[in-house]
Amino acid sequence: MSTLGIIGSGNIGSAVARLAVAADIDVVIANSRGPQSLAGLVKELGSRAVAGTVEQAARAGEATLLSIPLTAYRSVPAELLRGRTVLDTGNYYPSRDGRIAELDTEKVTTTELAQQLLPGALLVKAFNNILAHHIPQLARPAGAPDRSALPIAGDDPGAKARAAELIDRLGFDTVDAGTLANSWRFEPESGAYTQIYLADPDVPFERMLQAPAAPLPAGKLRAALEASRRVKVAERAF
Repeated sequence: MSTLGIIGSGNIGSAVARLAVAADIDVVIANSRGPQSLAGLVKELGSRAVAGTVEQAARAGEATLLSIPLTAYRSVPAELLRGRTVLDTGNYYPSRDGRIAELDTEKVTTTELAQQLLPGALLVKAFNNILAHHIPQLARPAGAPDRSALPIAGDDPGAKARAAELIDRLGFDTVDAGTLANSWRFEPESGAYTQIYLADPDVPFERMLQAPAAPLPAGKLRAALEASRRVKVAERAF
């Protein structure tokens, strides 16, 4: 993969962009505010990064990272992503997104809903279960003894393979968590969400955004996914 399109320049999108340029992958990054709002980030990222429109980021390279609030998915023209491998970092946070009946009743998982909103895209759930500041802390070269793993889930085997190859270049192993229907295993408050990457799993919630990470090998992640229990989304407050 020579180029990655990124839609969304928030914490996760920016963190992945930094890893991509470090791995000699060109980046076309976009947000809802337009390319001019990304001048500072692109300057920081260097010559391998350019700011573009959503349309340009959606068409750039071989894959697209989608890292926007769930309520903004409807604003992305579905035809732009049709047939493309899309790494979906989205989570459902009722305090931000409002209540969504299909998710509260567990009729679908968050990324199954995203798939409905983006028909034809080859969605792979990824980078949604790790805090943004842990992404650069934990990235390691292939073969490093302290390399961490990230879960992925998707319905298209080819898209999952492409996502795994990209994530490997970015500095992580991957564990296949199954289809989009199984992606609840690493959604918010599940047994394989954010806290498993903390150096101190008992750190208070209000300190998590500053707390350091510790490596999580694939075996431990696989065990966490297998032990995960589905959270009652309707009872979640955040």
